[in-house]
Amino acid sequence: MAAEELGAAGSNGLGQVSENNTTTEFPAAGSENEKAPDKDEDQKEWDLERNWGFSLEEIFGLALKFFKEMNGKAFNPTYEENLRLVALHKQVSLGPYNPDACPEVGFFDVLGNDRRKEWARLGSMAKEDAMEDFVKLLNSCCSLFSPYVTSHKIEKEEQERRLREEEERLRAEREEQERQKQEEERHRREEEERRKQGADRLIVMEQKQQIMAALNAQTAVQFQQYAQRHFPDSPEQQQLLIQQLQEQHYQQYIQQAYQVQQKALQRQQDSAISQTAQLPPPHSNDLVSVKNTSSQSDSSQSQEHEANPEPCHLFIDGKPGDVAILAPSMWTRPQIKEFKEKMAQDAESMITVGRGEVLTVRVPTHEDGTYLFWEFATDHYDIGFGLYFEWPNTAKGTSSEKTGEIVSENQETDQTEEEKENSESQTGSNLPHVNEVVPIFRRDSHEEVYAGSHQYPGHGVYLLKFDNSYSLWRSKVVYYRVYYTK
Repeated sequence: MAAEELGAAGSNGLGQVSENNTTTEFPAAGSENEKAPDKDEDQKEWDLERNWGFSLEEIFGLALKFFKEMNGKAFNPTYEENLRLVALHKQVSLGPYNPDACPEVGFFDVLGNDRRKEWARLGSMAKEDAMEDFVKLLNSCCSLFSPYVTSHKIEKEEQERRLREEEERLRAEREEQERQKQEEERHRREEEERRKQGADRLIVMEQKQQIMAALNAQTAVQFQQYAQRHFPDSPEQQQLLIQQLQEQHYQQYIQQAYQVQQKALQRQQDSAISQTAQLPPPHSNDLVSVKNTSSQSDSSQSQEHEANPEPCHLFIDGKPGDVAILAPSMWTRPQIKEFKEKMAQDAESMITVGRGEVLTVRVPTHEDGTYLFWEFATDHYDIGFGLYFEWPNTAKGTSSEKTGEIVSENQETDQTEEEKENSESQTGSNLPHVNEVVPIFRRDSHEEVYAGSHQYPGHGVYLLKFDNSYSLWRSKVVYYRVYYTK
């Protein structure tokens, strides 16, 4: 009951309320009013959060708990301090004193009357001010309250520290789990990539073995003859050379196949562009149908190509109606010093190509031969090389050729304009037809021996061209050898 709790109290020693709702404390006599303002001013200068680190609500809760548990045990406040503390508690919990809401107190209830009067003196003091005054008054009248709060502060800091450590531990565990998850994902991707690369390598190796088996079946005889010519008494060296030639032949085949594919794509694009330019502008529906038809045609062609792979033969591009000519096989070998020393023993195996000159070595096909082989090297500098095949002039009949006949194009161009005109008018369309087998490119023949072979396309004359037209100051010495095999 509120009336019983408040009770009656005597008028001696009650605190008075000042104009700014702050209180002063004096025990009994009014002569001590002069000391109370100094005490109140000291309490206002006291910062709760700075001293103990608790919020106002937290420190008030500790103070109230301490007051209820320790009053009359660990400390004994004066009667006036006790009245003041109870009144401040009522002000915080119930608000300002309202006589209509409070039950009546008996006339002889001194303690209840004194408490009610003290509560009424607080007037409309704010709740926060009442909590602050309660804590300060309790701290001033009990020396054990400060250590009590300090111990709770230490306990709070310890709890906060443990909480931070637990949060840090959980965060570290989450990060470790995330790192492990990422690491497992990375390992999984790497393993999948390795398996994919391994499968791709197996596919490439199988395709390479199939292509090389087909190529080796075509060149087995000529490579065997070439190896026996160079290492007649060493089967191990012959086998090693054959393997090198087969690998170079495979690389050359892949390169030429890529070039053929690019040329075919370019022709297809050019043809599509020319057809598009000739056709009238189509309607949108027609355009869609054309696209669908072309895509179906491409897919059907690709399926037919996969089902029926073409044999491993590469042909040289020629004009429509020309006889199909197989692509040559070319390779290099590093034994250039031994080759030049061997060729130097035969004067006919050495030629000098003058500056700005192009020499042509004419080699007719042999009736007992099937393949033509050539090898060449130079001193100190590179030289251009190309191979052509000249078909016999059927109009004039087949003429006999000397093997290894050398013709300089500079000598051919020494004719006068009148002689050229007479020659052209006489020959007219009777000029022999020439196919390009190997285009003229500069070869680093001063570093390696350049060699190659070509299957006879028919009866005719091979033209081996050594081009030094780009050099205006240096002549080139060429060591070469040409022969045939069955």
